[in-house]
Amino acid sequence: MGTDTVASGMTYGSGGARVAVAIVDDHPVVLEGVRSWLAADPRLEVVATGDNVDAVLSAGPADVILLDLRLHGRMVVDKVSELSAAGQRVVVYSEHHESSTILAVLDAGAVAFLAKHEGRDHCVETVLAAAADRPYVPPSLAGAMVGDRRSTRPALSDKEREALLLWFQSMSKASVAKRMQISEHTVKQYVDRARIKYARAGRPAATKSALLARAIEDGLIRPEEIGTYRSHASPDRPA
Repeated sequence: MGTDTVASGMTYGSGGARVAVAIVDDHPVVLEGVRSWLAADPRLEVVATGDNVDAVLSAGPADVILLDLRLHGRMVVDKVSELSAAGQRVVVYSEHHESSTILAVLDAGAVAFLAKHEGRDHCVETVLAAAADRPYVPPSLAGAMVGDRRSTRPALSDKEREALLLWFQSMSKASVAKRMQISEHTVKQYVDRARIKYARAGRPAATKSALLARAIEDGLIRPEEIGTYRSHASPDRPA
């Protein structure tokens, strides 16, 4: 399959610029189905599709890359790392949704994980959330995380947990500081302490998505607390 490009001139809906999405999958039926889901939403614009990452991206810039984790018989976690390191927002879209796989792609830098059976609504909301740099936890991700408890769960203080929860709820650190009536510097310290505790436990969480996954996995935060089925925070809020 070749790369199918779509003119990607700046277009606007009632909420502002549309989110440009590139889709990479080596199954034509899946590719066309996902494309139709996203193209039907006025907030999204599918700018390129294909079965090769480099060819798809050569068509032009995209705000979000929806990437099948297994391409041509090979798991492409290394490609997730490469794209993330280059500043791309990668949403991994896969039929492989074991907890170890989910954590591997989040640790590699993916901003979100979506199972292929999730359906249109979760697909659209995950892409929109990724573009706005805010978390979104579809059911399969929540189930995988909640179902796996580890003995290496770090002990977070009440303030650390509160700061993480508010941050995960799409608040900026400045907004978290105002809500908790503390300084933004202190909020950053709480988040950094949580990261350090996970690193010391041998379970580093370098990205916001990975840290959220760890916290849900350990039962420190419940998926419904961050809005598993509702993701309507303002898209222009900084993370």
